[in-house]
Amino acid sequence: MSRRVIPDTTTTDPAAIQPVAVLPVGSFEQHGPYLPLGTDTLIAAAIAVAISQYHNVFHLPPVTFGCSHEHGAYPGTISISATTLAAIVADIVESLARQNIAGLIVVNGHGGNAVLTNVVQQSNHPKNPVKVGLYPSREDWAEARTTAGIHSSNHDDMHAGELETSILLASYPDYLRDGWQTSDHTANDRRYLTSLGIHAYTQTGVIGSPSQATAAKGSNVLGYLGRNADTLIGLLTTR
Repeated sequence: MSRRVIPDTTTTDPAAIQPVAVLPVGSFEQHGPYLPLGTDTLIAAAIAVAISQYHNVFHLPPVTFGCSHEHGAYPGTISISATTLAAIVADIVESLARQNIAGLIVVNGHGGNAVLTNVVQQSNHPKNPVKVGLYPSREDWAEARTTAGIHSSNHDDMHAGELETSILLASYPDYLRDGWQTSDHTANDRRYLTSLGIHAYTQTGVIGSPSQATAAKGSNVLGYLGRNADTLIGLLTTR
């Protein structure tokens, strides 16, 4: 199966009536000079494809814009408000309910979309017919890194580093430009990032070790995350 950003599902396909839908949510923000502005969206879409390869789900098209205000100092970064993002997901949940979908997996590709945690919490009230899950969790990402042989942590390899570059190499290599092999940057103490923005900690926008990236690592990450979604799918379909 090709890794489609926009699924080619038609209204008569069995996928359109699966009990669980998968919604990729990304961002449009700087990822250094070698990864595209849409990196987080491409990653979320790749994870959604991986889930659909292992499970029968309704794969939705991605939400391309997210909460990227901390990257606003870099050209090309476009953000929407947390309120807007929350409203988009809430509207999609409501529409899925009218389609008799039982569950929704929100695949978040951007850490700055913190509001999605609250959206999922709020959605799972007893009267909502659609159960909602947020994926991958921090634990899922950490386990995927270990499984793939990525030794850097989620914290140290934060942005445009080994993990993200590996996933792009595995899923959308044509989007990469040269430069990732020599762009490693360390900034482990970032306690004021939400106040100062990421540009206070990196000139290039990179925090991590992209030079360690390989397509094999990216493929292993996606394979793990695709298979590992089974537990969440089970929770969303249990009443």
